[in-house]
Amino acid sequence: MEKHIVELEAIGVPRPTSVPVYYRVSASRLTTAPSIQVAGDQSSGEVEFVLVRTGGALWVGVGSDHTDRKVETYNITVSKQMCDKPVAAELWPFDDVQDHWDRLVLHSWAISGGHRELYQQGAVAAMLPPLDLASDYLRDGTLLFGGTLPAIGGIRPAERFEFELEDPVTQRSIRHGYDVHVLPVAG
Repeated sequence: MEKHIVELEAIGVPRPTSVPVYYRVSASRLTTAPSIQVAGDQSSGEVEFVLVRTGGALWVGVGSDHTDRKVETYNITVSKQMCDKPVAAELWPFDDVQDHWDRLVLHSWAISGGHRELYQQGAVAAMLPPLDLASDYLRDGTLLFGGTLPAIGGIRPAERFEFELEDPVTQRSIRHGYDVHVLPVAG
């Protein structure tokens, strides 16, 4: 977590006032679509596990907290609201992974110019414990992003972003990917 904060500071994003910090985003920003549109070329994805509480049950999945990095330097809340948040359509019951949670692994890849390179990789254990996050903020009918890992080679935009949550114990994964279509900034 600290490595990601330092990484953001390097591109001009202020250190959060507290950790954890929760930014509210409109539910309409969640998408399972294969592409998103962004304003300008200063946004990037970041893989995170997601927690969903519905019907009293806790579920786990994976998503990308795609964020406008230029806007993030002066208003983090607005930067989070500017971009769609792609999530995989599949969820696992949290009870299925709770006993081996710390063995789950996040991966993401940035694809530009036809070249696919590893963008992030690491255990979910690097983030705050999911039950701590869920008990404080996750209400029925909501989704919570669980935090991200530092980018390998630095934060950067890409034409496509792919990500997965891997469970090496059960040998299954949840995957998703999306193309990023850049809209021109005219003003």
